[in-house]
Amino acid sequence: MFHADPFVVAVALLVGGVVGSLLPVIPGGLLSAAGVGYHALATGTPGPVAAAVLVTTALFAVAVDWLGGAVSARAGGASVRTAAAAAGGGLVLAVVLGPVGFVLGIFAVVFGLEYRRHGDPRRGGRAAAYATVGILVSAATQVVLTAAVLAGFLFVAL
Repeated sequence: MFHADPFVVAVALLVGGVVGSLLPVIPGGLLSAAGVGYHALATGTPGPVAAAVLVTTALFAVAVDWLGGAVSARAGGASVRTAAAAAGGGLVLAVVLGPVGFVLGIFAVVFGLEYRRHGDPRRGGRAAAYATVGILVSAATQVVLTAAVLAGFLFVAL
């Protein structure tokens, strides 16, 4: 049977969390929370307070991931239906073109649906720009949060 060092497994999950924050479909925050939780259960460190703070931070990254695009699309004037369709379109293009496809798919779907809805290319472009910037800001925020979880874990575990 394979026995891995809990620290190595936790760091692998935490690094995966940071990388996953940049890639669509990979739940970076959940990987980070799993890394902290696994190490805490396997070794007792970090302690309960530090573990709770780190896991809460990781779960906040999950919330940013799930809500960032929809909130920014809505701020740009897109409908809830458009925001949901944009996520689907982004995922389809992500399979073909990777992370760039995800961003392009969101822009294209939001622009297309909002243009069809209003008949105004400026409104469609505004909503698409908001959604696209929101996705990029969401990814950057997730990277910062998951990197903070990794750094905090290394600080308390070493």
